Amino acid sequence: MFELPKENITPDVFREKCPARYLLNRVSGKWSILIIDILDDRNLRNGELMRLVEGISQKMLTQTLRELESIKLITRHDMQIIPPHVEYELTSLGKSLREKICAMDRWIEENMLEIISNNKNFSVKIAE
Repeated sequence: MFELPKENITPDVFREKCPARYLLNRVSGKWSILIIDILDDRNLRNGELMRLVEGISQKMLTQTLRELESIKLITRHDMQIIPPHVEYELTSLGKSLREKICAMDRWIEENMLEIISNNKNFSVKIAE
């Protein structure tokens, strides 16, 4: 848990003790970015997220969802029924972040071939 400094601090991710750096670390992980992007305007269940975000383990999905919920970027809705039914959705803050993440994700998709072709040492192992 990050503790807010007692003195006023100007947001600056380049400063070691700035809360912005802590938050940047929380939202910039591969799984966080992909989960925020895929949630868009829909609620998704755990199993749906597992199918849509290929390669994520149940442990990493659970950990990432808890982390995003703890910083109020997503909300968890427990329907209180049996069998358990839990859905996740972006908060308004999460939606505003998603706009930025989505733009970055689409830019990478649009430019990946050029980036790869311009880098002779680039190598990607794609699991089959």
